[in-house]
Amino acid sequence: MDRIIEFSKHVQFTFGDSVLEIFYLIASVLFIMGLKMLSHPDSAKKGNLWAAAGMVIAIVATLLLHRHNGQKMGNFGLIFFAISIGTIVGWIIARRVKMTKMPEMVSIFNGMGGAAAALISLMEFPHINKELIAQHGLLNWQALVIFLGLIIGSVSFAGSIIAFGKLDGRIKDIRSLTLRIVNIFMVIIIVALTIYIMTRGNVDPAELSPLVYALLAISLIYGVLFVMPIGGADMPVVISLLNSFTGIAAAMGGFLYDNLVMLTGGILVGSAGTILTFLMCKAMNRSLLNVIVGSFGGGTVAVETEQGSIREISLIDTAILLTYSRKVMVVPGYGLAVAQAQHLAYELDSILQDKGVDVKYAIHPVAGRMPGHMNVLLAEADVPYDKLLESDKANDEMESVDVVIVIGANDVVNPAAEDDPSSPIYGMPIVKTLKAKNVIVMKRGMGKGYAAIENSLFNHEKTRMLFGNAKETLQKLITEVKNI
Repeated sequence: MDRIIEFSKHVQFTFGDSVLEIFYLIASVLFIMGLKMLSHPDSAKKGNLWAAAGMVIAIVATLLLHRHNGQKMGNFGLIFFAISIGTIVGWIIARRVKMTKMPEMVSIFNGMGGAAAALISLMEFPHINKELIAQHGLLNWQALVIFLGLIIGSVSFAGSIIAFGKLDGRIKDIRSLTLRIVNIFMVIIIVALTIYIMTRGNVDPAELSPLVYALLAISLIYGVLFVMPIGGADMPVVISLLNSFTGIAAAMGGFLYDNLVMLTGGILVGSAGTILTFLMCKAMNRSLLNVIVGSFGGGTVAVETEQGSIREISLIDTAILLTYSRKVMVVPGYGLAVAQAQHLAYELDSILQDKGVDVKYAIHPVAGRMPGHMNVLLAEADVPYDKLLESDKANDEMESVDVVIVIGANDVVNPAAEDDPSSPIYGMPIVKTLKAKNVIVMKRGMGKGYAAIENSLFNHEKTRMLFGNAKETLQKLITEVKNI
């Protein structure tokens, strides 16, 4: 009878474990399909929901079916309390955040993921498999995965917090050769301390806890110093890079727990973030190493050249020029997002379309404060996806454009990237607005862009400045165009 009961428990455990793996597989498939849908604005919302559904399935299945040494999970009250708090806080923040603050929100959420991965590693270090320690000491795969998760997660968390501060304008860049040397020294210390801990032989992990906490502290400090010297115009790259760090740290947790869904999710986030990072670097014609240690984003002052005078244009003249054009190209930037003027931009677009004007949008990969910022902004205003042109395609059509309207963009249209070798942004591909017949720049004033350098486009003979808040100016411009 005892054998029958024992066999029955074994069958139940094996069956439950198999069902759990099936649910994990379903969740992983939903992650992959959701990520695929995110590649197009029309399906992005659905893709986000599919991926979220995959996460819900993974969490519920783990709570109900996971077994550890044959025992079910406990502390359901605390678990659901924590999930409820996180869900409510996340929902409120996501609902209230403005589009202009979306990069800051992404940085914070990404940092929380890194912190979670680091805490998992910190909690699991004292529980490294004793058989592995007996055979190999701490020089084993489990210890390696724990240290990688701890280091990468800590760097991602600390770096994301600094990135949030920079995007929010609360933290300024710190640029010096000394800081770069300190960063290299910090990396050497992290690697050396990790090797030292892992080569201590057959010891109780608890005895090395002070060293592990020291490794945590050094990694956090490095995460701060790693982001501090990186210039503002490079923040889209930094966000992508830190996002990939969080994904890698999460994948380490998947290895640690032999958990398929954690591993799949971490790999997807890590690989997507890495690919996007290199695409952003390519968009700026720079290497990742140059982004990390370079001075792009405001640290270098371009050589002063003789500038022309600023020429303004009135609302009525702008309306007439737009109405009697055949083709208009809109170049959106962060100023458009700040003014929350994307709906008005599309309203003007629709009115011009009714008058027979072909209107398109030139989207630079690093316009705004995060990758895809302008695409999301315009999708929110229901701008058709086929109107959004990547900067390369927009440049190919630019010679046939009658009027280019630059709304809040600065660095991504700065000719210094092509004709001033001393400029910090020299070599970065830009939207070549000067190839068009006329250029109208909508700005509140003559302030510099995020890279903190002068823009010679504003002084060019083809350019006319239309000063004012983008939202208010567009509203007035719409009224003038309707009256023509």
